[in-house]
Amino acid sequence: MTDVLVIGAGHNGLTCAAYLAAAGLKVTVLERRHVVGGAAVTEEFHPGFRNSVASYTVSLLNPKVIRDLDLARHGLKVVERRAANFLPFDGDYLLTGEGRTKAEVARFSPRDAERLDAYNERLDAIADVLRELVLQTPPNLVEGGFAQAVPELLKSASLGRRLSKLDLAAKRDLLALFAQSAGDWLDGWFESEPIKAVLGFDGVVGNYASPYTPGSAYVLLHHVFGEVNGKKGAWGHAIGGMGAITQAMAACCRERRVEIRTGCGVAEVLTEKGRATGVVTEAGEVLKARLVVSNLHPQRLFSKVDPAVLPADFRERVDRYRSGSGTFRMNVALSELPRFTVLPELGDHLTAGIIVAPTLEYMDRAYMDARVHGWSREPIVEMLIPSTLDDSLAPEGRHVASLFCQHVAPELPGGRSWDDHGDEVADLMIATVDRHAPGFARSVIGRQVLSPLDLERTFGLVGGDIMHGRLSLDQLFSARPVLGAGDYRTPLAGLYQCGSGTHPGGGVTGAPGHNAAREVLRDVKRRRV
Repeated sequence: MTDVLVIGAGHNGLTCAAYLAAAGLKVTVLERRHVVGGAAVTEEFHPGFRNSVASYTVSLLNPKVIRDLDLARHGLKVVERRAANFLPFDGDYLLTGEGRTKAEVARFSPRDAERLDAYNERLDAIADVLRELVLQTPPNLVEGGFAQAVPELLKSASLGRRLSKLDLAAKRDLLALFAQSAGDWLDGWFESEPIKAVLGFDGVVGNYASPYTPGSAYVLLHHVFGEVNGKKGAWGHAIGGMGAITQAMAACCRERRVEIRTGCGVAEVLTEKGRATGVVTEAGEVLKARLVVSNLHPQRLFSKVDPAVLPADFRERVDRYRSGSGTFRMNVALSELPRFTVLPELGDHLTAGIIVAPTLEYMDRAYMDARVHGWSREPIVEMLIPSTLDDSLAPEGRHVASLFCQHVAPELPGGRSWDDHGDEVADLMIATVDRHAPGFARSVIGRQVLSPLDLERTFGLVGGDIMHGRLSLDQLFSARPVLGAGDYRTPLAGLYQCGSGTHPGGGVTGAPGHNAAREVLRDVKRRRV
């Protein structure tokens, strides 16, 4: 028998395992796929071409996790993009990044350029609060007496003290960002379409919604509280791809004597006398443990638990937990770099996030079209070309690109299957880029296509949801995944969650794994297990 079985070797599962092992527990990690990393993996998708298969860029990985797991010593190196975002559109473009955004925006609106500093200061004030809360366990709604309620009341008081430090303007901003749409928030600040499109794109990333859907302003905020190499809000690339992050985590785990078993999916969570006691693997092997920690999507976890041992209302809430981020993911091998009509020379813009979505109205139409048709016929595409920063990914003179495409329906209307339409939509995504960079389609010599269904089958992302569940107000903080189970514990004693279906949600952060490990160790120390 081991002390802890961790289901899933995604980045949060590995993070949790590393912390638990550092505290002296005997930990075994079970991974269904042949490789560790979950959705943060680097694989060869075309002969000689490697890329980050699913997750594709670095910003949200928590600095404390990087330090505590000593990821740099285990091989992780992150470099910054030389420009932040490149937005091509008919006849012009916007290129943002350190030292250039204000002058670029001024070409379209001097007023907007003058408002940028105030916008960033106001948003940073809120983002700083979120950064503090990322590694905190949310107050949990509990049933029971005064003794059970006191610790949660203290957490609430601590949260209240943090929020009280904000001035009145910041408190109003916080309310607006949680309740408003990204479009309404940005329309209140700016008048020119290019800057609103660049900023508003963050409100629809991994969010199957219009930028004018209430709540999408929080999704925008969720994407800005990261940092790279100490620079707040920056985005970067892990040399070797996103798999370099999880390979470094796995190296840390092995150094701490964690056993990692790949090709070992879990079919069932065993229970006895109202608590989790181990698992049965897909191969039929019975593994016993004092504790079980899951990195799976909440619905996938509880489908492996006997429903009779869970409260009926909890089961119903988990069944209604909402996922589906409208994501279509592609990796392409290129014979040459693209040349955009509006900026044909090669330069820093090719290291940026290249956004094909010129206005908020365009994004709104894309969502509405996808709702009816199944995918937008004028889709939103973000393209990154990581080989401009990392020559280890492609043969000399060749390149790889990540296409992160919105909006597509998680499930196609009319009973159609993504198995029958994946290549058709992939052609559309390539053609969408080709309209701005003629010759791009011709330069594609290999491609990997991942529809929402493919993302679910391969990585366990239900509905292709990169966040492990929508970032809506009813599925955040203490209510993620279900109110009353927001502290990484579940109604079944001895069973914990450490994945992105818990606070603070999606992105390659390591925060859920860090926080879950802390709660497990608290229970071990208090002899609750």
